[in-house]
Amino acid sequence: MSNVVLKNVTKIYDTKKVIDNVDLTINDKEFVVLVGASGCGKSTLLRMIAGLENITDGEIFIGDKKVNDVHPKDRDIAFVFQSYALYPHMTVRENIAFGLKMRKVDKAEIDKKVQEAAEILDLGEYLDRKPKQLSGGQRQRVALGRAIVRNPKVFLMDEPLSNLDAKLRVQMRSEIKKLHEKLQTTFIYVTHDQTEALTMGDRVVVLDKGVIQQAASPEEIYNNPANTFVAGFVGSPQMNFIDCENFPYHTKENVIVGVRPEKMVCGGEIKLSVNIDITELLGSEKIAYFNIGGKKCSAKLPADFNIDKTLELSIHTKDLYFFDKETGARIQSV
Repeated sequence: MSNVVLKNVTKIYDTKKVIDNVDLTINDKEFVVLVGASGCGKSTLLRMIAGLENITDGEIFIGDKKVNDVHPKDRDIAFVFQSYALYPHMTVRENIAFGLKMRKVDKAEIDKKVQEAAEILDLGEYLDRKPKQLSGGQRQRVALGRAIVRNPKVFLMDEPLSNLDAKLRVQMRSEIKKLHEKLQTTFIYVTHDQTEALTMGDRVVVLDKGVIQQAASPEEIYNNPANTFVAGFVGSPQMNFIDCENFPYHTKENVIVGVRPEKMVCGGEIKLSVNIDITELLGSEKIAYFNIGGKKCSAKLPADFNIDKTLELSIHTKDLYFFDKETGARIQSV
C-alpha cells in the first residue's frame, strides 16, 4: 500500500505557523494536487512528506509506516523538483541511471530499468545526448525518468512544469496524467496553477495560510466551493462577489452573493443593467468587465456577443452562491 496519511501536522518557523494542524489522507494510487497561492504552505507540506523539512508536531505515515524520523532516502519516495536538477556532463542514460548506480544496483538491472523508463517517456532516441541538447519538455521527462526507475511508493512533484512555456505545459500535463495511469502508484503534485489542479487531480486540496480550505474532486471544488476563498481561487476569471444590498435578489443581511462569469448572461429571471468598463477578446470568447456596487465583476461571453457601452445581465437563481459576509463560509440557502 502506498497511501500517505498526515495527522495533525504542524510546522512553525520561529514563531510563524506555516502549516496549521493539517489532517489529510491520500489513498493508494490516487493523484492528489495541492494548490494555493505562493506562501500558502503547499511546498512545505510536500517537503515534510519527503523528509526534507522536519515537522514541528503531528505524524506522517507512508503505507503503514510512521516516517517522522525516517531519512528521506529510506521513505521509498521520489521527488521531482521545479528545476530539472540534471547533471550537465552526463548523458540522458547516465542521468536516469545515477540514483540506481549510487545504490549499487546490478548493471544489467540498471540497463533494463533505464530502457523501460525511456520507452514509457519516449526518450529512447535521446539516451546518448546531454541535457543541453534537449528541449525543456524533454529535460523534464528525463527528471521523471530518474524518478520512475526507483519504482517508489509515492511520487512527489513540486511545480514541475513552471519553467515550461504555455504550450509545453499543456502537453506535459497530459503526459504526467498518462504516466500516473501507467504506473498505478500514488502521485502528490504541487502547483499554484488552478488549471493544472483541475485538469490533473483525482482530488484537489486547496490551501490558504497553512490550512486546508477544501479537499474534494475537481468538479466538487468548482461547483460546490466551501467558502469565498475556494470560490475566488478556482475559476478564471474568478467568481463575482456582490454585497446583497447591491443585488436585485432578496437575501438576508450580511450575505455575499456569488456568481460565475459564465453565468452572467444566461436568460435568467434576475435582470440587471451594467456599464462596461473594458472588454478583452480571448479567441472564442470575450470578457466584459464592469462594477456592481463598487465591486469589480466580469462576464464571460461568446466572441460574437454584441455589446456596446451597457450590458444587460440575466442570471438564473439556481446559479447563485451565498456566503457569510463575516466568515466567508458557504451558506446553502437563504
